[in-house]
Amino acid sequence: MSIFKSVKVINSGKAILLSPKYSAPLRYHSTWLRDNALDAKTRDKKNGQRLISVSDIPIKTYVKSACLDKKGKEITIIFLPKKKQVKFSTNWLKANAYDKKQVGSKVWVNPSLKIWSKNSLKHIPIINYKIAKSNKKLLIKWLQSLNTYGFAKITGCGKKTRTVLKIAKLFGFVRETNYGKYFDVKSKTNAVNLAYTNLGLPAHTDNPYRIPVPTIQILHCIKNSIKGGDTKVIDGFNGALQLEKLNKRYFNLLTKYCSNFEFKGKKNIHLKSRFPMIALSPDRELTAIHFNNRSIGPITDVPYKDMLDYYKAYRKFSKIIDDSRLAIKFKLKPGDCFILDNTRVLHARTAYHKNGNRWLQGCYTDKDELLSKISAKVL
Repeated sequence: MSIFKSVKVINSGKAILLSPKYSAPLRYHSTWLRDNALDAKTRDKKNGQRLISVSDIPIKTYVKSACLDKKGKEITIIFLPKKKQVKFSTNWLKANAYDKKQVGSKVWVNPSLKIWSKNSLKHIPIINYKIAKSNKKLLIKWLQSLNTYGFAKITGCGKKTRTVLKIAKLFGFVRETNYGKYFDVKSKTNAVNLAYTNLGLPAHTDNPYRIPVPTIQILHCIKNSIKGGDTKVIDGFNGALQLEKLNKRYFNLLTKYCSNFEFKGKKNIHLKSRFPMIALSPDRELTAIHFNNRSIGPITDVPYKDMLDYYKAYRKFSKIIDDSRLAIKFKLKPGDCFILDNTRVLHARTAYHKNGNRWLQGCYTDKDELLSKISAKVL
């Protein structure tokens, strides 16, 4: 049964009004409709890409007529001045509706994500490596959970080096950096990065000094026979929302001004970037966290009048994400792997004793491939 009852031309042909049976009417402008036509002269049949540019659409394009079929599943539209006839699925129009209330100034999070803390997330999303390789449906379900919560674990990965590259290929491509295709996280003499020591690391996102920042991080445990070295993960979006609730001025300062991030490695490596600690889209969707005390450089984008409050905001945000009530803590066993969304979830590590051996291998990949697999539901 159709959920659409009528369609009519409004505003002298500049738009149509589509009326569902059980919800508010939806409006669509004539130019938008013509631009999104799905006919063979507008879209390539094989790849779906657009064959016309916006300049090919007459400025005074308008709808002469719009007719809904008897089943309410399809609309036939005739455009003038070029006498173009196009058919639209009413379900497609509803799925791509843009006639919505303005979000306004409220901060919001993508509905596909779930905010969590230590108490609210009862079970970490986990899949066995062999099952991930053999059962595509379960792998897709696990990838959806990875995106929803921003982190997940894989067990039974074995203890062989370079396995992390195979794990990345389950859903994406390895992103090579100055650390190589993969990197070893273990205590080293004269370490180029504090991660390669036995020191504890406070909550942080990786590589905020890169443009763009790596969006997915994978860490595979090969050896772990030491005391300490526990892993902690924190939902950075939760921390940001808590800051916004506690002090809107502090939140606005961390979203308005950029911090400077910097990393100097060997003589030919000097990476620099500018990002806000809390990133928002123009319509105030919470999109990313950039936070790393080891890599933050002199903050120079904040004017003198706001600098003291900026540091108060920075301190408050740091205190929130260091709150043990937000963090989920676990110890990686040899063969375990955890994956996180590096634009959202911060991770930390407790200090560990020098006696024994702790060896993780890591690599980076990009979230667009993860989201692509989830959207296509095919691997």
